[in-house]
Amino acid sequence: MTEQNAARVSLRTAAILTLFTVLFTTLMAATYQATKPAIEASAEAEKLKLVGEVLPAPLYDNALLADYVDVAPRAELGLAAQDDTVRVLRARRAGAPAALVFEAVAPDGYGGKIRLIIAVGADNRLIGVRVVSHKETPGLGDYIDPKKDRNKSAPWIRQFDATGFGEVPIAGWKVKKDGGRFDARAGATISARAVTNAVGRALQFAADHRDKLYALPAQSVMEKEGQ
Repeated sequence: MTEQNAARVSLRTAAILTLFTVLFTTLMAATYQATKPAIEASAEAEKLKLVGEVLPAPLYDNALLADYVDVAPRAELGLAAQDDTVRVLRARRAGAPAALVFEAVAPDGYGGKIRLIIAVGADNRLIGVRVVSHKETPGLGDYIDPKKDRNKSAPWIRQFDATGFGEVPIAGWKVKKDGGRFDARAGATISARAVTNAVGRALQFAADHRDKLYALPAQSVMEKEGQ
């Protein structure tokens, strides 16, 4: 094969590869654009499903996932300065505040961090708490997750429902073994202690900042005081 023919073959091969790349990229882009609405709708449905674990849908009527404030990381929520912001969803009913929904972390679980989602009503009482993720010992400390709790009729974590500082003062937001008001299962106190302490701190955060959180513009950021 002459050098000229070899050059032609190389150019033809390069042209074919370029055409294939362009066609493939165009096809992938078109597929993404076609499926993007369905993917976004599915992601939104999953978020609302998780929120629905702690906040029943009849309690609010606003576009919950769009009505939020991002909060700078703070110790009350179990976060260090280098952590990401926490998104606080603001539930409203007929325009009036109904609840705040946000995540918090119990950093001192037996197996490490326990992530929670919490709903606090406008009356500063807990509506619901659920464990989002954890690494507690299966069959021992994982009862903090109602899906793993063997007591299906009265899961351990439901004891926080409809409770605020009016029912239990801040000093009582500990397990009974530590002088508090909340139960823990024998042999697995560390998991319950971590969750109970974290829920008390999160409730205090919501009570302290409720008015400011509702007053801020939607999708804004609430920095820590002094920043």
